[in-house]
Order: sequence, then C-alpha cells, then structure tokens
Amino acid sequence: MYDVKNNLREVLAQLPDHVRLVAVSKFHPDEYIMAAYEEGQRIFGESHEQELKRKHESLPKDIQWHFIGHLQTNKVKYIAPYITMVEAVDSLKLLREIEKQAAKYDRVIDVLLELHIAEEETKYGLTLEACRELLAGGEWRSLKHVRICGLMMMASFVDDTKQIRSEMMMASDFFDEVKQQYFADDPAFCERSWGMSHDFPIAVSCHSTMVRVGTTIFGPRVY
Repeated sequence: MYDVKNNLREVLAQLPDHVRLVAVSKFHPDEYIMAAYEEGQRIFGESHEQELKRKHESLPKDIQWHFIGHLQTNKVKYIAPYITMVEAVDSLKLLREIEKQAAKYDRVIDVLLELHIAEEETKYGLTLEACRELLAGGEWRSLKHVRICGLMMMASFVDDTKQIRSEMMMASDFFDEVKQQYFADDPAFCERSWGMSHDFPIAVSCHSTMVRVGTTIFGPRVY
C-alpha cells in the first residue's frame, strides 16, 4: 500500500493554518481514504457521481465530500442529498440546477465559481468577464439553497512557475474585486481554491485558502 499517512503529513506540514486540504481521492480505494481519515483528514474530492455515491455509503458519515470535476446538470440530483461543496460551478444553468435539487432536501449546498484563466482549451470555467456578468445579473441573490463561498481555478499545467504564479495572482486579484463589489458583508465568501499536487506551494504564496492534492498523497490513480 502507498504510504498515504506519511505523504499526507508531509503535505500538511507545508500548509499554513488558514489553508485547507482537499484530498483528491477519485479513483483511489476506500482503504487509502481511511488511512488519510485516521490521520484526521475529513475533506475529500471526487469527480464521478457513481464512485462518490458508493464511497459516501461505505465510508464514515462525517467526511465532507467536495465535487471537484466538471459537473453536468443531469448528475446534480444524484449528489444533492449529501455533497458538502461543488467546487466548479461554471454556468448559471448549473447554479439553478443545484438550487433546484438542494431545495428538494431542504439543504444549502456551498459552491465555488470556476474561473477559466489558464490558456489551455481543455479547461472548463467562466472567463473573468462571464463571471462578472453572472454576478451583475443578480439572479444568484434569490437562490436560497446555494451559497457562493468563493472562486476556484486551475493554473496551466506547465513547468513555468512564473506563468503559474501570474495566473493564480490574476484569480486572487479578481477575488478581491468580486468580494468588494458583491460579497463585502458576506463572511461565507472567503475561499480561493487553487493549487494541486504540482503547484500547491506556489498557490499558498498566491493567497489560496484551499488546495486540491491527490497524487502526492495517494500515488498514481488506480483506474
């Protein structure tokens, strides 16, 4: 078995107190998750609703599950009863669907708006302008079962640390803009979710409050 406990401790040792770890457990077996759980880790990230459902049913109930991948609107209903946070909301349509499904269970689901800053075409997310338009439209204010808690983004998967830092700082500056304009009186809007296995130390220096780390903790994925 991969030394999950030791790897987790090494990652946590690099994180300041104000930065939370989302342990990306997708495609990893329950025993790996339990090893991290026994070390005190409670937030885990998944991106496939069937795998998530099975793990939710078989693992401890105090685990906070974050949906971290691209979420299709027709899949929201499957995770709405128990998901803690949807980290990658990239459209008003998805926001409406989360509201609709959360209302059925009388729950409030936390979400992050996903920004598309990286230059790679494969990334999902809202451009800064599209995010401004979504917030300016104001419909989100009427949603009673969705709580926008911040922003997330994925930096380009490159070796150029300057580029990674530039993209993360762009997201951080945009967070400040949005916070001031729309969420100044809302303490719940506080999350800057950027940083993964290959770049989380840079993310910490770019004001991230939440990093998503999988491979460094759990090793290569088991498909």
